[in-house]
Amino acid sequence: MSQEQADFAAFYEGSRDDCLRTVLAVVRDVDKAQDLVAEAFARAWASWRRVSRHPAPRAWVVRTALNLGVSSWRRHRRELPLTDHDVPAYGPATSQVNAELVAALQRLPARQRQVVALRIFLDLDTAHTAEVLGIAPGTVTAHLTRALTALRAELAAYESEGTPS
Repeated sequence: MSQEQADFAAFYEGSRDDCLRTVLAVVRDVDKAQDLVAEAFARAWASWRRVSRHPAPRAWVVRTALNLGVSSWRRHRRELPLTDHDVPAYGPATSQVNAELVAALQRLPARQRQVVALRIFLDLDTAHTAEVLGIAPGTVTAHLTRALTALRAELAAYESEGTPS
C-alpha cells in the first residue's frame, strides 16, 4: 500500500462516521446519507492530492455530499409521485385513449413511458423532453424508438388475436 493510500485509508476510517452523522442531520434519510457520503469519499479519493491539502478535508467531504444531494434533488424535483399508478384512470382525459394502449403503455419500462408521455401525449420536442427528464436528446430518441417498437408489436399481437379494438 502506498503512502497516499495509507493516508486516505486513515482519513476515511477517522472521518467516515462524523461525516455520515453530519450529512444525516441534514438529509434525515439514512440510506440517502450513506449513498451521498460514499460518493463524496469516492470523489475525495479521486482528488486526494488536492483534498488532502484542503484546510478541512472532512468539511470538503460533507460539502461534496450535500452538494450531491442538492444536485439529485434538482434533477428529480420535477418528478411527481403517482398514486395508484398501476390502475388506469378513465376520465375525460383518458377516455379518448384506447384501453389496450393504456395497458400496453403500463407494461413499458418507466423511462420509456415517460418519453412516450412527453413526446406523444404532450407533444414536446426531443430537446424539451430531454431537458425535463434530465437525459441526453439521443437517449430520448432511443427510448422512444424502443417504446414504439414494443407498442406496435404488442398491439399487432392483440389485433391478430381477433379481439376488436
